[in-house]
Amino acid sequence: MKFDEILEKLGQFGIYQKRVFSFLAFPVVSIGSFCFMVIVVLYTPDHRCKIPGLDNDTYEVQGTFHEELLNETIPLSDDPTLTYDQCNVYDTGSAAFDGNNRPINASLLKCTEWVYDKSVFSETFTSKANFVCGDALKTSHIQMFFYFGVLVGDFVLGMFADIMGRKKALCGALTLLLVASASVTWAPEFYSFAVIFVIGAFAHGAYVCIYVFSMEIVGVRKRVWTGTFVQIFFAVGAIYLATVSYLARDWIWINAACSIPCIFYLALWWFIPESPRWLISKGRRRESAAIIRKVADTNKVTLSESMLEVKEDDKGTHGNLWHVVKSPVLLKRTLILCLDWMIVSMTYYGVTMNAGNLGGSFYLNFLLMDVAELPGYLVGILLLDRIGRRWCNAGGMLVCGVACIATVPTVLLTKADLQWLTITLAFIGKAGASMAFAVVFIFTSELLPTVVRNAAIGSCSCAARVGAMLAPYIAKSGELIGGEFGQVEPLVVFGGLSVLSGLLLLLLPETLNQKLPDTIQEGEELGRKPNPPFDMELEVQAPFIAKDKGSKPTCNGE
Repeated sequence: MKFDEILEKLGQFGIYQKRVFSFLAFPVVSIGSFCFMVIVVLYTPDHRCKIPGLDNDTYEVQGTFHEELLNETIPLSDDPTLTYDQCNVYDTGSAAFDGNNRPINASLLKCTEWVYDKSVFSETFTSKANFVCGDALKTSHIQMFFYFGVLVGDFVLGMFADIMGRKKALCGALTLLLVASASVTWAPEFYSFAVIFVIGAFAHGAYVCIYVFSMEIVGVRKRVWTGTFVQIFFAVGAIYLATVSYLARDWIWINAACSIPCIFYLALWWFIPESPRWLISKGRRRESAAIIRKVADTNKVTLSESMLEVKEDDKGTHGNLWHVVKSPVLLKRTLILCLDWMIVSMTYYGVTMNAGNLGGSFYLNFLLMDVAELPGYLVGILLLDRIGRRWCNAGGMLVCGVACIATVPTVLLTKADLQWLTITLAFIGKAGASMAFAVVFIFTSELLPTVVRNAAIGSCSCAARVGAMLAPYIAKSGELIGGEFGQVEPLVVFGGLSVLSGLLLLLLPETLNQKLPDTIQEGEELGRKPNPPFDMELEVQAPFIAKDKGSKPTCNGE
């Protein structure tokens, strides 16, 4: 029997699978917190130049004398949202002063020391290393390194998991994640902290292992649910990060709160099995049979010995990306999907990165952007089999785009009166992006033919990581522009690109209830002519049913 056939007997999502899935859910929560932690630890507090010669200077005005010193040494800011210039001090060597103790015709000097507002965080790595003014883009560089690490981790650990097994790859990644996250606490400056890309590699690499593992141990009809719930636990990790950030207020303790749980994940080696499906693909049938018996005992199912004679799924014809390039139809579809993956990833991370630029409480904004993922995923689950994959994906992107663009009048025209509406629109935008992100995995898998599916999805995933690497620069551009328009400029960029992506997705065919295309020809014909509805039960049983013309189906050999 094939493994999917055995899962029909064992239970699509029985007690054993639920137990394993529960063990895997906890590290996903930590991985979610790590993937957003760069936003918190690299948060840029409000700041200004330190008054030269005043050792006990603080960002808060301490009294009348302190205010007079500020007027004498620190220029006023041209940005209406700020009081003082953040990067320059007056050269008061021979300057005269007006009635407000402000220098007249004094030249400006670039400052080298700053004081920071500690009402949000007592210290972030940005304030520790002074990544402001001329070095402001270093925070975006580090975030880019992190998401580059995600790209490398997905690639390297994906290969390792295919060669050495899901269990070894996952446990190894979680062990190294613990070491890397603990080590970064002692990073003194930019170059040593930039190795945070290793955390991105191990964290998201472990996430991919868990995602694949959770899909391989459940039946066909439960894969959409388990895949979506893995993403929900990822969102819970972001909510956990928002909570500990509010309580700890210091980047070192926030990092510790995310790292310490990884100690307990080392015990997963003794609590989770190797993927039976991977063992079967490697010809290790005796080991897979032992795990299948254990699953059957736990699920209280009786299997005959003959049912344990598992055979590998038919591989079919192999293909590569060159076959996609040679097909104008598939090339167009793949390019649209790559663009969609890039934009949805860019928007998903970028809207959250822009939380601190929306005004109001950083913690509330950050928490809302994280909570927004939950309704996005849940709505996606409810609509996926009702309105189809294409409309769920395109609809999520269009909702995200329109909501983000709609923040322009709420900020520029009504100013602070409707700040709650600005945050609400950003919330809706993040929910739409989350919904689209959850659906795009399924839509891409069903749209591309089997012979090139792996290679094409790999290309789309790389495009998504490029989008995540660009997101920090777009989010940072709002801070660099400053003013009221700087608050919404990143959302306008994310929104405009999301609308473009959503409209392009409408050019693709629907895949709901359609048989998965296997060959290049079937992939090209999908959407061009009527395709018989996909019957999951028949698809699973097909290899074992012989159909004679004019007769009822009978089991082979009977």
